[in-house]
Amino acid sequence: MSQGDDPVSGQEERPGGVPALTRRSALQAGAVLAAVPLTGEAVAAPSAYPPPAMPAAPGQTMKLSTTINGRRVEAEIDARTSLLDLLRERLGLTGAKKGCDHGQCGACTVHIDGQRVVSCLTLAAKVDGRRVTTIEGLSDGKRLHPMQQAFIDHDALQCGYCTPGQIMSAVACVQEGHAVSREQIREYMSGNICRCGAYVGIVAAIEQAAGKMGGKA
Repeated sequence: MSQGDDPVSGQEERPGGVPALTRRSALQAGAVLAAVPLTGEAVAAPSAYPPPAMPAAPGQTMKLSTTINGRRVEAEIDARTSLLDLLRERLGLTGAKKGCDHGQCGACTVHIDGQRVVSCLTLAAKVDGRRVTTIEGLSDGKRLHPMQQAFIDHDALQCGYCTPGQIMSAVACVQEGHAVSREQIREYMSGNICRCGAYVGIVAAIEQAAGKMGGKA
């Protein structure tokens, strides 16, 4: 220890008794500061992530009356609820899949009054007084819809996750009159992504079903 060192802390003292900044003292100070969030009572505990869902405030709920797959549905919902979450979380209709949740993959496609929509970007409030059809309501009892049967016949799926949305879009594609050629089918089915790459089978299935639905390619 040199003559100017503090015998207790081992720090070099400047004239006047003020300790000089050394590498050791800087490291010690940093360690103390780093420990403050762990031991200091004044530091707030980190908030949970993701934060818990907040209950709807008065005025943010609404009564919904709609028809889903031919059945009347009445429910009180948060006005911010998406149609996809209503179907899956409240009604147990899990055929529509949550893929990207940004309206870009088509896995959540359903029909509203016969028109295809991506349900993840559609507010449930918008179907009040309207008709919704999901993949669960497409078949006639145990008899499959021609499009469902065509997907099986042409092996137009692999993992199957996107298949309900593919089928709902395919039905709409035919009903809209956009199944007159393979090129047109590809164009009007481009909003539905198959990550397994079963596109050849999908186009073939739509061609087959179109003949039975009155829109032959």
